[in-house]
Amino acid sequence: MAKELVIVESPAKARTLNKILGRGYTVKASIGHVRDLPRKSLGVDIDKNFTPKYVISPGKRKVVHEIKEAAGKANSIYLATDPDREGEAISWHLVKAAKLDKDKTTIHRIVFHEITREAVERALKNPLSIDMNLVNAQQARRILDRLVGYKLSPLLWRKVQRGLSAGRVQSVAVRMIADREQEIQDFNPKEYWTIEVELAPLEKLQARFRAKVAALADGTKLDICDKEKADEITADLEKAEYIVKSIQNKQIARQPAPPFITSTLQQEAWRKLHFTAKRTMAIAQQLYEGLPLGEEGSVGLITYMRTDSTHVAASAITEVRDFIKEKYGSSFLPSKPRHFVKKVQWTQEAHEAIRPTKIYRQPAQIKPFLTSDQLKLYDLIWKRMVASQMSSALYDTTNVDIKANLAAEKGYLLKAASSILKFPGFTTVYSESKDEEEKEGFVSLPALEIGGKLKYWGTSPEQHFTQPPVRYTEATLIKALEQKGIGRPSTYAPILSIIQERDYVYKATGKFHPHELGVIVNSILTQHFPQIVDLGFTAQMEEQLDEIAQGRHEWVSLLRDFYFPFEDMLHKASINVDKIDMTKASDEICPNCGRAMVVKIGRYGKFLACSGYPKCKTTMPYLVKTGIPCPQCSSELVERVNKKRKTFYGCSNFPNCKFATSYKPLSQPCPDCGKLLVVYRRGWVKCIACEYKVKLFEREAEKQNTEGMSLRGTECRSNLKNKRE
Repeated sequence: MAKELVIVESPAKARTLNKILGRGYTVKASIGHVRDLPRKSLGVDIDKNFTPKYVISPGKRKVVHEIKEAAGKANSIYLATDPDREGEAISWHLVKAAKLDKDKTTIHRIVFHEITREAVERALKNPLSIDMNLVNAQQARRILDRLVGYKLSPLLWRKVQRGLSAGRVQSVAVRMIADREQEIQDFNPKEYWTIEVELAPLEKLQARFRAKVAALADGTKLDICDKEKADEITADLEKAEYIVKSIQNKQIARQPAPPFITSTLQQEAWRKLHFTAKRTMAIAQQLYEGLPLGEEGSVGLITYMRTDSTHVAASAITEVRDFIKEKYGSSFLPSKPRHFVKKVQWTQEAHEAIRPTKIYRQPAQIKPFLTSDQLKLYDLIWKRMVASQMSSALYDTTNVDIKANLAAEKGYLLKAASSILKFPGFTTVYSESKDEEEKEGFVSLPALEIGGKLKYWGTSPEQHFTQPPVRYTEATLIKALEQKGIGRPSTYAPILSIIQERDYVYKATGKFHPHELGVIVNSILTQHFPQIVDLGFTAQMEEQLDEIAQGRHEWVSLLRDFYFPFEDMLHKASINVDKIDMTKASDEICPNCGRAMVVKIGRYGKFLACSGYPKCKTTMPYLVKTGIPCPQCSSELVERVNKKRKTFYGCSNFPNCKFATSYKPLSQPCPDCGKLLVVYRRGWVKCIACEYKVKLFEREAEKQNTEGMSLRGTECRSNLKNKRE
């Protein structure tokens, strides 16, 4: 009996759809792309309008054969790949690779943004055809990246070292990190002082508060740049008479954040859960494709996770508003639904924000069916969606101007402010995290009256130095990429992964730093390929790709306009770029010929090679010494990198001693048993032998070098099991 054939990308998605659709349908998974450009050649005929030469991807011939065989037995074919450019291209490649359009079988393209019975049935009733504008946008991006990668990488091999590669968008991200590092290195701190005065109303002397010196009495801004000036003002303040000049009371409404889009989900998952963008997207993919929920069966828990739209379906808004009224009461529900508009020209309003497919499916109810990571991310998405439709949080704020009067009409203006939460609103459920530079603080103020005199209790001058720009975290780098129009929802996570895998940048204490290799490559690209790493040019290319997707730009002309100036830059760079020697001396001696070993950088990072190459081809792993003894044999622990490019710490006496740990070791021994302490998660230290656990001082935890870190407190969280019991 012939069935309807539905083709998706992943086996997990296929399993969920199988349970939704039932026996009348056969669901097959392509397991991603089935065709791509060849790996060992350019695969683009530049002379024939950049015609791509696609081949079936390695390992996909069997998949293509099975799909073709199933298509031959089907009444009709439904291409149900993801609702974006990449998904559209996968559908098109499937048709071409399996020759589905050669048969008389009807081919439909169906699109749904959540894997639920209602959404799937709606899509089946409203089939579409493949959108070639989206396919061409994906092809243009793929060919652009291939041209840059395959033309630029050989130049880097000749001029720097073999194995290097350069990507069109990834190179811009490396530049941003390298430029930020240069700003930090070039930064000259400037001294400045702040002065706070401790005051209290005469009627209530115990109600002390602090006010900050802001200006001269006439409003002229104060610039306190050294201790001499600070001492002069402090002396004046000790003699001054303090009077409340003005009081401003007002209520401020704080609005909830919109539901998640891809970039904000990645940012918030980093801030709140410390998930990398790659990890966030992998877990979100699992939630989208469907998980078995006991009697409810397998169902998609969230809408599609690659989106740049904050639009939410009217039915979902109605559902969440009903939920809020039932659970929290009418006071937590605004009179009208909230509609968020993301004012970016490439936003696709046909897409939805990332939200739960059913708001009544609360995190606590499905906890038994999810892994810890799945639950954390679902909880974050669920709370954000609920909060987005709740009432504003209301704050009573007070801003006070205080005049410090002195003789001869001299004086100073002081300011104090307080903010008190009056109504929690959406913060009952969720509050968005802020980056370090966005955090604010308030003091509590007593009741004051205009004209009221204040008692002077003391002055607190404090020296400061201006701070350099902060290094990018995953959250702030994604935010910067989005703001500058670089990359799209499907590319943020790959960008961050690739630049680390290529050893151009690394993360320390959660912040990005450029490797020496990244700085060198960035310098070459900035000098000789300015357009490739220019932020404005890259953003313009993204806009043109969006225009292709909307049918407003021709994809071959985009490639032509890019390639021929790029080819000219390549020719000039091959002549003008000097060869850079990346080898460095080491203390090691070659065990075979006695010559000195040198440090080289290969495809998988640093390694030691004999300086007598090519006569002697001896190589050895490059090991970073820690100066910390192995807890098993007392040899030195060294830093190593495994085949997956993950750093770990092992004994230098390997293979005689096989001790290894993925946690960073500390030089201080455990105070309980004397064994090795390691940093095992954000700011936490534990012993590898006993149950000793303790938190590092926050300021110390920011240091790259963990030597000499002090430990917090005497009470350790040593027996978590007993605590839970």
